[in-house]
Amino acid sequence: MNFGSCAAAVLTGLVWTGNAVAEPKITLLEFEQLSGWAEDDPSEALAAFSVTCGDMRRQDWQSLCAIAKEADDARSFFELFFKPVLIEDDEPALFTGYFEPELPGSRSPDARFRYPLYAVPSDMPEGPWLTRQEIDEGALAGQGLEIAWLEDPVDLFFLQVQGSGRVRLSDGSMLRVGYGGFNGHLYSSIGAELVARGIYEWHQVSADVIRSWVARNPDEGQALLWTNPSYVFFREVSEVPAELGPLGAMNRSITTLRTVAVDPAFVPLGAPVWIEKAGETPMNRLMIAQDTGSAIKGAQRADIFFGTGREAGRQAGRIRDPGRMVVLMPIQRAYAMLPDVLGADGLDGLADG
Repeated sequence: MNFGSCAAAVLTGLVWTGNAVAEPKITLLEFEQLSGWAEDDPSEALAAFSVTCGDMRRQDWQSLCAIAKEADDARSFFELFFKPVLIEDDEPALFTGYFEPELPGSRSPDARFRYPLYAVPSDMPEGPWLTRQEIDEGALAGQGLEIAWLEDPVDLFFLQVQGSGRVRLSDGSMLRVGYGGFNGHLYSSIGAELVARGIYEWHQVSADVIRSWVARNPDEGQALLWTNPSYVFFREVSEVPAELGPLGAMNRSITTLRTVAVDPAFVPLGAPVWIEKAGETPMNRLMIAQDTGSAIKGAQRADIFFGTGREAGRQAGRIRDPGRMVVLMPIQRAYAMLPDVLGADGLDGLADG
């Protein structure tokens, strides 16, 4: 697979990152330069795009959204109205995967279900607050914040990493939860911590490996989880039908293998994104940037949604691959990213879609 570019234009633009102005490399491409474009069926991506495009604020996106909902030829729609744009910073491309866990749980604690799933505290301040360890040791106990109770602290940890999931209650009913907020502490990878300690190599690390190691080493395992001070709170979203995916960052259901989480400082939420993922299971397909995450930072950083349940989790956990990600921008917006026309409005427009 060729991740190089013989682009029509290679330019240096500016992207607002929230704290400072970065200088990514902007490369305008043709569809013929997207590896595997002719083989992918973009109709599923068009359907996913139509779910969230109505929430994109800018007029050009709104106009394309109206056309998308009437389009009967997905490939022609994307090729006619979009321009592929490669946005690169100093970091190499990295693809990972995520999923929606489905876990056993209870509305009340007992000997089996002992680990609380918390709602957002009403008095939580902005900025760093209680750490994961402080919360696990009972800082929020007795405040009525418990949505449900789980049986495994590692399951709870990974539910927080994924940001949404389903809890299967003992009466057979299903409770769906989504991201509600977090404690303001930066995310720290426990997989990276195991690698740093020399316990595993990167290619050995997966959710199942981490779960097994914590089970074999309960005291050290608990301390390992605490090396990530970030803590996610949830909210009930059971109004989302079971046949639909969980809610993403745009507060709309996301689509298995057609939704990708990105850094919205570089990629507008809702935009079509072409991915060329390398590794043992290469993947060339059109996705929609409908989600984000605290660990997804950088112009070429992407997290692929693999669906719901344990098998989806196994597939997602195996992914840590290089490749290339190309954003499909409305044509005029793509050319407006050129440095000679990229003014303050251009900076703002790229970041928020």
